[in-house]
Amino acid sequence: MSIAEEKPIEIDGSYGEGGGQILRTALALSAILKRPFTIHHIRSKRMNPGLQAQHLEAVEALAQITEAKTEGVKFGSQTISFCPKEIISGDYHFEVKTAGSVILLLQAIFLPLCLAQGPSRVTLVGGTHVPWSPPFHYFLRVLLPTLEPMGISVDAAIEKWGFYPRGGGRIQLNINPAQELKPLHLTDRGSLKRIWGLSARSNLPRHVAERQKDQAVQRIQKELNIEPEINVLHDVSSNGPGSFLFLLAEHEKAFAGFSSLGKKGKPAERVADEAVDDLKDYLRSGGGIDLYLSDQIIPFMALTKANSSFTTARMTGHLLTNLWVVSHFLQVRVEKQGEAGEPGRVDFIPPTY
Repeated sequence: MSIAEEKPIEIDGSYGEGGGQILRTALALSAILKRPFTIHHIRSKRMNPGLQAQHLEAVEALAQITEAKTEGVKFGSQTISFCPKEIISGDYHFEVKTAGSVILLLQAIFLPLCLAQGPSRVTLVGGTHVPWSPPFHYFLRVLLPTLEPMGISVDAAIEKWGFYPRGGGRIQLNINPAQELKPLHLTDRGSLKRIWGLSARSNLPRHVAERQKDQAVQRIQKELNIEPEINVLHDVSSNGPGSFLFLLAEHEKAFAGFSSLGKKGKPAERVADEAVDDLKDYLRSGGGIDLYLSDQIIPFMALTKANSSFTTARMTGHLLTNLWVVSHFLQVRVEKQGEAGEPGRVDFIPPTY
């Protein structure tokens, strides 16, 4: 007998870029719509296929939040089944072992808790600023302000930073329930209001953060003719050494964020250059939102009851894969303009009954 009377949605986890995002989006939509699913070939294209620490914690966390029945949930598994019940608001504490990203864990549990019946308080422990995942400050400064007009109300704070490889960072979120998600149109970012930034270091010499800031300021002044405001945080609390630079482009109608992490042997100036180069690429493009936001906002827009849309500087593999996952759960019509790797536009047109 299946874990549910309703036939589970079948998902091929190797589709497209074949990463953990397929699993996280499927989990979130499954919880909200109460639709069971089975996913095969989880991360089968990756060097370490199957569920790793952060993916395993995401499944277990959402299973706790929804009292879900599960099968195959163990480290390294490439096939799992998930059958949720109700989304239960409350006080939750989840920890990702090693330096697994707490922000990627949030991609599974955040939207369901936003649509729960009551408020929730969530404590997450793990990697807050680690490679191959959005840093906490992107979530705080870009995603949350973008979602606010949709009815998302969240307070988020960082108590301890978690750099790779030691992790151990700690963030707190207070999530207020949204009755429904309001439509959003991000096709025109408007005029640039300011460039704000943050240069931070932990358990490293003071000059690291200062050099990151100085390089970013000099390049932005010279190449963009803009005076940025970049704050320096010295010796932020963390379990190990690390450095971080974040740049926020605040436009009249949109927020965009770009960051880079330091590592052993990587000059502070190179950390700054990576973030500045990404910022320049975005400012030269005509996209309403940056390429990192475009895939993250898809599940939110797909659940609105009226048309939503955005333009982006690049149609990424993550974006296209997330649209594919959404198509398994929702009848929303998606209209795409632009090929992979090129500027594009996405419109969500909900069904009329």
